[in-house]
Amino acid sequence: EMFAAQGENRLAYVKAIRSEDVAQLCADAPVLEPGHVVYVLHASDGTPIVLADSHASAAEGAANHELEMVSVH
Repeated sequence: EMFAAQGENRLAYVKAIRSEDVAQLCADAPVLEPGHVVYVLHASDGTPIVLADSHASAAEGAANHELEMVSVH
């Protein structure tokens, strides 16, 4: 919540997840072949925005949505 409040909906972050876990993101998420790593661009409030096959593609999604990517550890 604090991250979202500071981001004013302009910040985003990328998180790597297993392809078999994508279906848990939202009801409209595609079913993917298990055993792969995929990258999800999330808005500062945690909402998934972009599903990508690489970190670079997810970062491009942030640029396309005029969001600033930040690292979270």
